[in-house]
Amino acid sequence: MLYDKQFKQLIESNHHTFSGWDFSYVNGTGRIGSEPLSWSYGSKALALMKDSVAMLDMGTGGGEFLSMLRPFPQTIYATEGYKPNVSIAKNRLEPLGVKVFEIDDDHHLPFKNHFFDLIINKHESYSNAEIRRIISDDGIFLTQQVGGLDCHGINDALGLPYNEEFIDWDLAKAVSDLQNNGFEILESSEEFPIQRFFDIGALVYYLKAIPWQAPDFNEEKDKQKLYEIHQLIQEKGYFDVKQHRFYIKAKAY
Repeated sequence: MLYDKQFKQLIESNHHTFSGWDFSYVNGTGRIGSEPLSWSYGSKALALMKDSVAMLDMGTGGGEFLSMLRPFPQTIYATEGYKPNVSIAKNRLEPLGVKVFEIDDDHHLPFKNHFFDLIINKHESYSNAEIRRIISDDGIFLTQQVGGLDCHGINDALGLPYNEEFIDWDLAKAVSDLQNNGFEILESSEEFPIQRFFDIGALVYYLKAIPWQAPDFNEEKDKQKLYEIHQLIQEKGYFDVKQHRFYIKAKAY
């Protein structure tokens, strides 16, 4: 199969190094865009931090997001489970007063019972029972999650199976699990905003950065399908898929 020069160049453009949780290489240049949600996780987190004494940021990535939510509470910790991110997070956050812990088990966190009055969690897995153990009575748990139907349009276009591990993860299940573990739901919402890819290189970069989206993806094996998406972008200007996002603000009792 002969591919046009632009396709080859765009595919090669995705070989930029990805580190921490920084998508600025494609987001900052406008190569990927997302429809805004009706809520702001960052605004909600920042408002809660003003009244917090001891907080935890779960799944901090490279600390990019947390580092921008200052001023911090008196006591602040962060966890990260992806080993390559841990040193990045420590280098970024510990000079700011954040203690970063590497974890490998959601069910065993290295914190005392009822230690935190605020726990925030953006796109990170968690154990409901363990969250309840380390949060104080009346403490607040704020999470934004990626639902199990996220960006299935990518898998469909590439002819690849969905990641079955997360397919049933949605707002209803998350709410039920929290309610069964000693939490009152204060706020929640679920939406399916559009994610738009403006070139095929950005899509490949995205798939390599989050391999759980399509675990069977292989750039060489799937090149023909990628070229079909590239041709669609050439005709239409973009390739759209639906994201799946929900958030919950819950109070422990």
